[in-house]
Amino acid sequence: MARPGQEADVTAYEEGADGLPAGVSVGHWTDLAGRTGCSVILVPGGAVGGVDVRGGAPGTLGTEALRPGRAVSRVQAILLTGGSAFGLDAATGVMRYLDERGLGVAGEQVEDDGPGDDGDADRADGEPQARPDAEAGYAACAAATPHPAQGTVGAGTGATVAKAGTSEPRPGGLGIASARADGATVAAVVVANSVGGIWDDELHEWIAPLDGWDRGSALIPGANTTIGVVVTDAELTKEQANRVATVAHDGIARAVRPAHTLYDGDTLFCLATGTVPAPADAVEAVAADVVARAIAIGVRAAQL
Repeated sequence: MARPGQEADVTAYEEGADGLPAGVSVGHWTDLAGRTGCSVILVPGGAVGGVDVRGGAPGTLGTEALRPGRAVSRVQAILLTGGSAFGLDAATGVMRYLDERGLGVAGEQVEDDGPGDDGDADRADGEPQARPDAEAGYAACAAATPHPAQGTVGAGTGATVAKAGTSEPRPGGLGIASARADGATVAAVVVANSVGGIWDDELHEWIAPLDGWDRGSALIPGANTTIGVVVTDAELTKEQANRVATVAHDGIARAVRPAHTLYDGDTLFCLATGTVPAPADAVEAVAADVVARAIAIGVRAAQL
């Protein structure tokens, strides 16, 4: 959902024949004037969750609940939000949306990650105080669809990439990709907002090269991160879901160069609805592929 009168550089998600797994939808709230937004991945039926945080500057809420040995066993929503830590206010709206429908456990079953400090580089032409709030989180849930937009939308609205050295930042964005792992569908919803440049690992070409960094000078702190969710209908344990989140980071490393820097908040979640038997190691390998593809798709869509 965007504010009235606004248009974004977006395309509908049609990549791949598999789409999102059954029972999964994605909703966006977009503020183009403020160059910010948020996106929610909804699984009302619940899913086994996992997470892996690799960046040196993460901003998350509730991620520890997804670790093995923790009490939370099912997750109904993941929130990806702009506005840095301030954007985590949107989680209140997500929890309210779930609570009204008898879902979720307040403070535990909604996981949130904000793409860097959006108040700096990402809003050079926006409103510095614009941040997703509780109403934005609720609106993103209400707008959820199995066929979401991608590009300059939701949590990808203020995203930029290739920001080190003297490189001119390029538009980042939100992308979605999917593929099969045996009989299971594995999809990735990823926001690229990185220090690094963006490489298309399938076409073997730069989408947004980091050509202004000499690899000898320090990287530049600021508004940086690559965050996303791998969602699958494969049957996974909590330990396996955490492994999928870990291996999926290989996709970030393929597409973002450099990745996992001290100034990025790189975080990936995994949600597994558990309706299809599939080899866990196959899901891991495919997860890395679709993460790399989603990053390329999202940045290309934002640059249309």
